[in-house]
Amino acid sequence: MDPALAAQISEAVAEKVLQYRRDASGWTICREGNGVSVSWRPSVEFPGNLYRGEGIVWGTPEEVWDCVKPAAGGLREKWDENVTSFEIIQSITDTLCVSRTSTPSAAMKLISPRDFVDLVLVRKYEDGTISSNATHVEHPLCPLKPGFVRGFNHPCGCFCEPLPGEPNKTKLITFFQTDLSGYLPRNVVDSFFPRSMAGFYANLQKAVKKFHS
Repeated sequence: MDPALAAQISEAVAEKVLQYRRDASGWTICREGNGVSVSWRPSVEFPGNLYRGEGIVWGTPEEVWDCVKPAAGGLREKWDENVTSFEIIQSITDTLCVSRTSTPSAAMKLISPRDFVDLVLVRKYEDGTISSNATHVEHPLCPLKPGFVRGFNHPCGCFCEPLPGEPNKTKLITFFQTDLSGYLPRNVVDSFFPRSMAGFYANLQKAVKKFHS
């Protein structure tokens, strides 16, 4: 992928995800519990929903980031039940890459294995926040793969934010906006994401404790 084009697209995506983070209007809470809140609002990118997760994770932003960061052979494959593999297809800079993520079947196998090809940008902010920002792209090295349905992530990402006065805690805010493709009933998709996101926080907390305690 052309580096200049990749930089242009990824910066626009990062700005969009930052706007999601700043815009508190229009969200409807659909799941709450164990200190995690998941809300949604209609996506303006595709005929589906934009989901927002928020929770506090015990661990420094660096420790939490180490568990969620997009890295081949990284910790994410070890603990995230929704990721079977993560590979870097093209490394453009040390903060920008094209990745392919494979996911297992889900929702009692109603959702078959998916794969996603994304342009991913890592951003660091002055207050210590670390974010990942991603959107789907086409890539010649990633044709459709037998056994997988190609899904599409619209602008999505996460923010690992320091908590003032709480150095060992991190506020983690996640945004998912995913077209799973295929012929899935809407109610299956709408029930899958809130449950999956709540599980993500619970599993992440265990991972931070396991790998960084």
